[in-house]
Amino acid sequence: MLSSTYRYISLLLTAGFAVAGVAAQPARVYRAEFVTYDKREDARRGVRDNIEKYIDISPALVSMGGGDDAKMIFEQQFDVPASWNDYNAYLHLENVGWAYSVDINGREAAHVEDALTPADLFVSPYLVQGRNVLRVRYTRPSCDELQRGIEPVGRDPFSGSYIFAQRRLGIYDFSISLEPDSLRRFGILKLDVVVDNSFDFEETASIGFDIYSPAGKLLEYSVNDITVAGHGRDTLRFSPYIYHTNENRWTPARPLLYDVMLYVKRDGILREYIPLRVGFGRTEFADGRIVRFDAPLTLKRERYNAAADRRTTETQIKALKAKGVNTLCPDYPQPAWFYDLCDATGMYVIDRASINAPDRHLDRSVGGTPSNDPELADEYLSRVKAMYGRSRNHTCVIAFALGGDDSGNGYNMYKAYEWLKSTGDPRPVIYGDADGEWNSDIEL
Repeated sequence: MLSSTYRYISLLLTAGFAVAGVAAQPARVYRAEFVTYDKREDARRGVRDNIEKYIDISPALVSMGGGDDAKMIFEQQFDVPASWNDYNAYLHLENVGWAYSVDINGREAAHVEDALTPADLFVSPYLVQGRNVLRVRYTRPSCDELQRGIEPVGRDPFSGSYIFAQRRLGIYDFSISLEPDSLRRFGILKLDVVVDNSFDFEETASIGFDIYSPAGKLLEYSVNDITVAGHGRDTLRFSPYIYHTNENRWTPARPLLYDVMLYVKRDGILREYIPLRVGFGRTEFADGRIVRFDAPLTLKRERYNAAADRRTTETQIKALKAKGVNTLCPDYPQPAWFYDLCDATGMYVIDRASINAPDRHLDRSVGGTPSNDPELADEYLSRVKAMYGRSRNHTCVIAFALGGDDSGNGYNMYKAYEWLKSTGDPRPVIYGDADGEWNSDIEL
């Protein structure tokens, strides 16, 4: 989980619209996937049609390219009003289907090798007031060995992609769990909110939350001020006691969820809402086993990737549950709604980074397998960070897998394991090809 307090000061963070030059901050960001709603009721119902600064992204194919390095190019034009000047804009891309680069107004914003994991990009420095042109270009993968044997589920290209803008003083990320206290008498809501200030000077924001029981009763609320340095980030921590939680434990048999609304308040006005759901309980690694409420879990696992749409996926998950399956093991990070479904239906998930590199997986020499090639370390870490950021806040997730069970071992897998453990998350890190080495907490 996120540390309780940290500061991040960077003069390289550019907000607003850039008119020339290259953005100093890398566009790719690793955080929970979310949008901010303008109205509480829309946030509760997940209605995005009324979000003022939200644009669906579905670029059309405009070029097939030619020659040996043929590159398909997709393009979409969209308008940015002057009111976006005081906002940070983020581009969310998924179901792209291939390694790709992102160009905005003729400038490359990012290159993404991992076509399976949704990606979030900070794109404010590339936007201009008025008409903007987004181009997504397929590129030849430079490390296609990392996705051997994985066929993505067929979905409409770019489905689930969008751009949205949030205020330059606002919520950048968050971490949430509802866990038993040390004496197992009641629960503690652990809510860490990372606040970003992209303005030049110190600014103060009011961050609030309220939490409702599974029956809809308001249990607790709070609004706290936080002052953040110019071009800085700081973390506000909430940790209220929540009573009677033992009556509402999240289990596969009774997947009860608490509703939490996170919001930003400035000048006495509620401005941005982020809806969250959380189940009561703590999953951790203890005595060589996956434990919840101090009892080891008995898992009946099934390899499963979400279907093309939410409704079909829900039907399939319920059918698997009826057969006695209680744990799903996807091959790569899934759409956000997949984890929502597993939270709501009571299905455990062992999430997995988009790494499947069986080529030469038995070769432990340096460079003999992609997993022991230091030149690929950044790509391995990128895939692991993207997986963790997307799913860490979901109650259904009980462990994190570094990659496919036959992906070799070595430097990159060691670094990936170390990074996940450095988060302080109590859930185990699993790797099927550790072959008795230290970078797997448990063998399943």
